Amino acid sequence: MTADKQKVVRLLRTARGQMDGILKMIDENRYCIDISNQILACQAVMSKVNREVLKAHLANCVLNGDKEDSKAKLEEIAKILEQLL
Repeated sequence: MTADKQKVVRLLRTARGQMDGILKMIDENRYCIDISNQILACQAVMSKVNREVLKAHLANCVLNGDKEDSKAKLEEIAKILEQLL
């Protein structure tokens, strides 16, 4: 992976901590809206991770990759964008 590894790992650890917190909130029967807000926060962190990975993919795998493979790489990106949007 060519993304900023330290940044990605830090974000993933943050998301993992949030998920542990969500599990604890569920065990404690906390208010549903509070749980939902924590889920949204975790999703936002995971979106940041995905953006970092995709930026690295575009900058390295697509731009610097084999010309013959570029069409397949663009199709992969298009599929990911469909899922994101």
